[in-house]
Amino acid sequence: MMRVLLGFLIVPLALLNGCFGQEDTNLDTQIIEDVTLEEAYALIADNLGNPNFVIIDVRTPEEYASGYIEKAINLDYYSETFADELDKLDKDKAYLIYCRSANRSGKALDMMAELGFAEVYNMLGGMVRWEAVGWPTVK
Repeated sequence: MMRVLLGFLIVPLALLNGCFGQEDTNLDTQIIEDVTLEEAYALIADNLGNPNFVIIDVRTPEEYASGYIEKAINLDYYSETFADELDKLDKDKAYLIYCRSANRSGKALDMMAELGFAEVYNMLGGMVRWEAVGWPTVK
């Protein structure tokens, strides 16, 4: 009799635990990391023509106009609407972000992690290093 009673208690608890254990799996599978200049270049090369890979330049529009990585979109970190603009992006796409030296993009990386983005890479060294190496930019 005691076993039957325990069975009635244990089975529902096990079922409930299974339901509660599946809250937000996106946070468990997030890829949020800093990458070297070479890793960023490889990511760009590997994702040519991939509509689910987006490059974001978080510098000011003036900095962006002076030269940016091909296909990069500009979202100004200093804009009052920056967080809202980030939040509107498709969180299931993969993003490579950069700025002048990786300071602003590092902060943007943290913001994107908190907003629940699945995959974001921050290019260490930023445009300062990119240009120092002599890699191509668009003006």
